[in-house]
Amino acid sequence: MPQSQQLYQRELSGGTLSVTTASDLPLETLFDIAERKNPKRAFLFVSKVLGRHIPVSPSTMQETYVQLAEQIPEVLPGPVLFIGMAETAVGMAAGIFRAARQHIAEPVFITSTRHPVDGELLCEFKENHSHATDHLIYQPQDPQLRQRALTARTLVLIDDEATTGNTFINLLQALRSAGLTQIERVVTVTLTDWSGDALQQNSPLPVDIVSLVNGRWAWAPRPDAPVPEMPSVNVTARGSWPVSQRQDWGRLGMDETSCNLTTPPVDFAGERILVLGSGEFVWQPFLLAERLEQEGAEVKFSSLTRSPIAPGHAIQSTLAFSDNYGLGIPNFVYNVAHQQFDRIIICVETAPESVCHTLLEALQQSVAPRVEVISYE
Repeated sequence: MPQSQQLYQRELSGGTLSVTTASDLPLETLFDIAERKNPKRAFLFVSKVLGRHIPVSPSTMQETYVQLAEQIPEVLPGPVLFIGMAETAVGMAAGIFRAARQHIAEPVFITSTRHPVDGELLCEFKENHSHATDHLIYQPQDPQLRQRALTARTLVLIDDEATTGNTFINLLQALRSAGLTQIERVVTVTLTDWSGDALQQNSPLPVDIVSLVNGRWAWAPRPDAPVPEMPSVNVTARGSWPVSQRQDWGRLGMDETSCNLTTPPVDFAGERILVLGSGEFVWQPFLLAERLEQEGAEVKFSSLTRSPIAPGHAIQSTLAFSDNYGLGIPNFVYNVAHQQFDRIIICVETAPESVCHTLLEALQQSVAPRVEVISYE
C-alpha cells in the first residue's frame, strides 16, 4: 500500500517553510524549525534526537545511531572511510561508526574540522550555506588507518541533514582531487534528507542514501522580510587556547571507541545531570554521559556551539558567551537556561580556565547548583 503524503509547514519571520514526505514517522518527533541568523539560509532543522541544540538523553541518541547504522549496506567494498561533518554531526557520525564498524571491511573514521591541529592535511572543502563555510580534513595519524583512508573504495558521509546535497558533492570532489581515486561507491547518512534526487544526479559515483525520513522542502520568502545579521563566526584557525594533543576521537582518525574522560569518584545515581560537549569535541563527552546514564543518573546531553540561531520556535532559551578556543567568536548553548539540573558537567578539549565565566555564572545562578569543567588532558 503506498504511503500517504505528510505535509509539515512553519511560518517564520522570513517566509514559509514547507516539507513533504511519504514517511509514516511523525516529523514532529524528529525535529522542529528555528530561524538562522544567516542571510544565506533563513531556516534551520533543529533535531530532537541529535543532542546539539536540544538536550537529549544518551540512550535516545544511541537508538538513533543504531537505526541509521542498520540501514547502511553490509556488503561494501573496503576499505570503508567514514567522515563526520563538523561541527554538528561529529558525535552522531562517531556513534553511527561505532554501531556499524563490526560488519564493515577495514573501517576508518575521521571528521572534518574548523580547528587546525598538528597533522598532515588531506583536503579542504566548502559548506556554502553554513555560518562557517571552511572545512579541513586531516589524514589519520596511525599508519594502518591512514592507508585505509587513502585507498578507500567506499565513502560514508554523515551529516545531520541534507537539504541540497551540495556539501556532500563538494567533499567528494575535494577527496578525489586529493588522490582518493579508488572510491567507487558513496553512502550518505543523515537524520533527514530533503535533497530529493540531487545527489544521484550530481554525483559522479553511485550513491546510496540512508536517512530516518526523506522528502522535499520548499521555501517561500516574505518579500519585505528583514535580512538577518549573522555574528562573525566564520573562522577556521588556531585560537589562543591550545587544543589537547589527544585527537583520538576523530580529527586524526579513529578505529576503536572508548571513553577516556574521567569524573571525580562521586555517586551520581539519581542525579539530574546535563553533560555539555563543546563545539566539535562531543564524542568523548557523549561517552561520559552514556556511562553516567548507565550508572543510574538521569542524564541529558547537549553542546556548546558557534551556530547562531534566533530565539523562538524550537529555541526556548539561549545563553551567549565567548568561545573556549580563544578565537574571539560568540558561542551559544540552547534550550538549557530555562531548565533545572542538579549538576552540569562541561567537557572541553582546552584548559579548564578557557571556559567563559559568563557561561559558568549564568548556569550556576539559574540552572544548576553544581557546575564542573572537565578538560581532555
